[in-house]
Amino acid sequence: MTDVFVVGVGMTRFGKHPDSDATELGAEALLEAIADAGIDPRVIEAAYCGHVFQGMVTGQRILAQVGLAGLPLANVENACSSGATAIREASLAIRAGEHDVVVAIGTEHLTNQFQGALTPDPSDPEAAVGATMPSIYAMRARRYMEEFGMTREQLALIPVKNKSNAARNPLAHFRKAITVEDVLQSRPIADPLNLHDCSPVTDGAAAVIVMSDKAAKRYGKGRAIRLAASSLRTGSVDVVPTSMTFEPLTANTAADAYERAGIGPEDVDFCEVHDCFSIAEVLRVEGLGLFAQGEYPAAVERGEANINGRLPVNPSGGLLGKGHPLGGTGVAQVVEVVRQLRGEVGDRQIEGPRVGVAHCRGGKAVGIEGAACTVQILVR
Repeated sequence: MTDVFVVGVGMTRFGKHPDSDATELGAEALLEAIADAGIDPRVIEAAYCGHVFQGMVTGQRILAQVGLAGLPLANVENACSSGATAIREASLAIRAGEHDVVVAIGTEHLTNQFQGALTPDPSDPEAAVGATMPSIYAMRARRYMEEFGMTREQLALIPVKNKSNAARNPLAHFRKAITVEDVLQSRPIADPLNLHDCSPVTDGAAAVIVMSDKAAKRYGKGRAIRLAASSLRTGSVDVVPTSMTFEPLTANTAADAYERAGIGPEDVDFCEVHDCFSIAEVLRVEGLGLFAQGEYPAAVERGEANINGRLPVNPSGGLLGKGHPLGGTGVAQVVEVVRQLRGEVGDRQIEGPRVGVAHCRGGKAVGIEGAACTVQILVR
């Protein structure tokens, strides 16, 4: 079975795009990925497009706009993991020997879809009692504080860190660093979470071009990054109440990815994780096994998760700083990991990374822990 390599990456600026739609954003990201790979677009053999709220055949509209109509293409919806799942499907097509050059696109235009918080599906018990995603994560934060003694100030340091990183990322939704005081004084959303603890409603797109080892040798020009694992899991049935402070879904997906990549969490140099809320970063980093349960908030306080720390987390700014255009998020995480491994991100560059992880989790469904979780491991 062939190895898979990421050879080209592209990404739009994340933010509000009132004059563009998801198709135009996706086309922009795809054209940038093609230019980054330095290939004739006619060598692309197939495509996958992840999105959530953009309607039918969005991927086909993107390909038509860039002159690639006629390729095999599948649109992928898998909640916040839609784009990351598109990458997985592209990698599987290559590992199976079906194609040598495949593009994965993630796109979303949320600002014309939502003005407020996302809610669970109406079939979920949480929705029946009026819960929104912020309120669910607020309960998880409260429980974590109770179990592990995390302080409100420690939790606030996560958006401070991520928005500091985003301030150095020209493609991020937010470009202004903030303080702990800014977090604590921002508008309350669901106690203890305030506005800065929540990811924004964002428009944006990203694309990656993946290749077989044969194609990468031909086109990679020494810049190809190996996609060592691309794992996907869904949550198990809740026969007992799921822990509010630990994510078996994240842990199980990560275990599969580590096994496939032939590494362990101790080998990871940095990660991009799905920090839709400040507490989510805590739960996901610990679920990935990168910090012991209950220890991450204090590690953030010591600076261990900073760009120059022991294990940088969300150097792009994460969802809190870079933004969260659902279908685009998982692909954008891989774009950041690839650029970090290539050494292309300027003053937010991590020193000498060799192994990067991208974690993306999203969605809820009645009776199961979570809808979809992906973990991608990339190796220089």
